[in-house]
Order: sequence, then C-alpha cells, then structure tokens
Amino acid sequence: MKSYYFWGIRSAISLSLLAISPVWALSPVNSNSLGTSAALNSEQPATDSTPETEKPEFMLSVIPDTINAIPTILPAESQEKIVAPQAETRDKTWADKRHERFRQNLQRQAHKLDDWFGEPDPDKPARASIRIMADTTWNKYDDVEVKPRIRGKIKLPTLERRFSLVFGDDSLDDELRGNVAITNPNAAADPKKTLDQDAAKRQNNSFAVRWSDWLKTDLFDTDFDVGLRDGAEDVYGRIKISRDWTLPDNFTTRAEQVYRYGSSSQNYARTNLEIRHHEDGEPFIANQASITYADEDQEVGVRWENRLFRQHNFFHDNTFSYGVYTGGRAKDKDFHLNGYGPFVSWRQPFLREWFYVQTDVNYYNDKDLDRNHYLSTFLRLEAVF
Repeated sequence: MKSYYFWGIRSAISLSLLAISPVWALSPVNSNSLGTSAALNSEQPATDSTPETEKPEFMLSVIPDTINAIPTILPAESQEKIVAPQAETRDKTWADKRHERFRQNLQRQAHKLDDWFGEPDPDKPARASIRIMADTTWNKYDDVEVKPRIRGKIKLPTLERRFSLVFGDDSLDDELRGNVAITNPNAAADPKKTLDQDAAKRQNNSFAVRWSDWLKTDLFDTDFDVGLRDGAEDVYGRIKISRDWTLPDNFTTRAEQVYRYGSSSQNYARTNLEIRHHEDGEPFIANQASITYADEDQEVGVRWENRLFRQHNFFHDNTFSYGVYTGGRAKDKDFHLNGYGPFVSWRQPFLREWFYVQTDVNYYNDKDLDRNHYLSTFLRLEAVF
C-alpha cells in the first residue's frame, strides 16, 4: 500500500483528535497539579468579598455569540407542519394510493423475510424503508446531468445483534449524518450523456448484509457490512464507526470513520467530522469536514472538504443552509487548495409528507480544471417509502 495512503489515514486521525481537542482543554485538572496554589489559597483568610469560582468560558463560544449578535430579517425557527399527515392523504389521489400500496407491500415483504429467520415479535416488527431520488446538476462546463439513486434498508429483529439488509447506492451511507452538502462521487462515465443508464444501474446495484452494534461498547456505534457492489463485480467488506460528544455551551461533536475493502475497488477510507452549536429555538452553526482516500483514485491522493455554515428550520422537515466551502487534495505531504466559495441549500416536503424537494446553488472555482468561479445548481426530487 502506498505511503501516502498511510499519511492520509494519519491525517484523518489527527483531524479526529482536533475535533475533540476542546474536550481535553476543558478536562478537570489533576488535583496534584493544584497542590501549590491550593496551599497558598488556604493561607489567605476567606472574606465576604471573595468572588465565587466561575466556570471558564468555552473557547469556541465567541463564534456563535458573534454570529447571533448580527441582526437578521429571516423568520423565526418553527416546527409547524405545512403538509397534511400521510394518514390523511393516502387515499386522495392516484399517486397517494400507489405510494400507500407500495409502502404496505414493502412492509409485508419485510415481515415475511423476518419470519424466515425465527418467530417475529409483535412488539418489534420488521421494518423496511426505501428512498428513491432523482439528482439533477447543471453548470456551464458540464451542462446537465441526471442521476437516479436508490437506497433501501430492511431491519430483521428476529436475527440477533441487529442484522439488516441494505441495497442501492452505497455511497449515500458514506455521507455524514445530517450532511449539508450533496456530492456526486460517481460522475457519469460519458459527460456528454444527460442520463448515463449503464452507470446508474451499476452504481445502484449494491447489496449487503449489515451487522449493527457488532462490537458491544459504550464508546461508539458500529456497522459492519458484507456484500456486493458494481453489479456483483466487487465483493466487499465495510466497517463504520461513529461517536457523538456533548460539549459545554450547547456544542456537540460527531466523528465517523468508514473503511471498505473490495475485491476490485480495494482500499477506500473516509473520515467525517462535525462540530455544531445549537441553542433551543435558534438556528444552529456547524462546521463539517471530510477526508477521503480511494485506491481507484490514488493518483489524486487524499481529498478533503470543509463547510462552515448556518442552518435554519422555518417549518417541520425544512432546512435552509448557507455558508462557505473549501476543498482540495493532499499527496506526499503536498497540501493543495483546489476550490472555495459560497453555497446556499434549501430542502422541504412538497405537497406530501413523503415527497421532498432540495435545491442547492454554489459559486466555486476549480484550479485543477483551470476554472474560475462559476455558478452551479443542483435539484433533488426524493420519494420516501
């Protein structure tokens, strides 16, 4: 394995440690290290004027405090629903009836599959879910590209240790939970095609058995997958480890590490990091970073991306985000900034509780392709079953 592969993994670990470094900064100091100061303080008589001990201010609090102090004309946060519940609309139109019929049939098939492995528990029924998406991107260089994507999961409670079946575009599971940006890691093989059907079939033809919490620990969550990718040409194993931390002053941190090895794709590793500040009733501020390495793309080296943004929720299941992106690559300790610029993203349910529309607009440059800042748009239509 190439030396820069190990360097990329080491960089990912370093960023993981950096993400949790505020925890160390606020860790209680060992009592032995306070021996001298405690002795000096004990010699001074206590007076009524001695101020109470105050907690040190969290070092990152200045960022949200400054941003929240800026006046805004945007609406207040809300969780009010703007579409009718699915229970009220499932028989209204032909599309509603078809959606409900498909959803119920999907659950019946999940129950039958669960029954094969043991006696089902009525209190813990099998569950199935499918996301069907159509992603459309446009910019003046690459024109229009349409990419259908599907991702499904079937939970089988009769199997011990939380086994599930997962299928569809497995790259969706590599994204950070709550990811603000939608990326296209599998661009069309033929850029002249608006819809590359062969590539879409291959990329959505992944199937695996997932073993959740296979490693029992309170420190992190684990998923282990064994399956087939790229039209059964790539037999692979994949592990994902994640953990959340609660920090002072309404800060939280999440770290995810993904590693996959395939018979044809070989090594793939990705690290996701997020630090977020969120007060009740207020929009949150977050920074999301990712580092990715793949043997299939080893000439580029390690890719990195970072997004600093603010996100509002104007109504239930709605997100409105805006921020700044930076990204590039690193190889043989050569750190390269390839692109940067602002982005805006909007997502909401549209007409029905189970149908979503998301649109993104960004203004990035691309030094590797010798492109100055240019406008790029993205539209996702998503149905959830």
